[in-house]
Amino acid sequence: MTVARPTEQRSPASADRRERRITPFSWLLLLLGTFGFAAFWVLFSVAYDHQFSWMAVFGALDIAWMLRLGGWRPGPRRAALGLAATVVIVVVANWGIASSQVGAMLGLDPLEAATKLGPHFAWTLIQLANTGTDLAWLAAAAVAAVVASR
Repeated sequence: MTVARPTEQRSPASADRRERRITPFSWLLLLLGTFGFAAFWVLFSVAYDHQFSWMAVFGALDIAWMLRLGGWRPGPRRAALGLAATVVIVVVANWGIASSQVGAMLGLDPLEAATKLGPHFAWTLIQLANTGTDLAWLAAAAVAAVVASR
């Protein structure tokens, strides 16, 4: 008894997935997702006067979703982009939170304070604001970024 092998048929969905290309829209979506989430995190943290480092995990998941919506192919490149975008979210959000706190004391708006805050002073403020629990959330965000983005 011989079993006939079915001919290889490609579904339209798999052919479409293979033909996806990275477009300027893909990059724009990644940039908007990264800086949009960082801005949301800063506003949320300033409004409630708390660090909210657990939001980094949601930022990582948001970036993974943006990479999929943008048509990035699965693999190590997409995982690396997800991790890099998550790191940018964390850095920009922490910088924004620190500069907003200092700027409020000096009568500056957050954007003006962010441009005047130096890297050494920002690093000192970020170290003082983040506890061990916050660092654990940031590490969990890095893992979530790699796993969800691949």
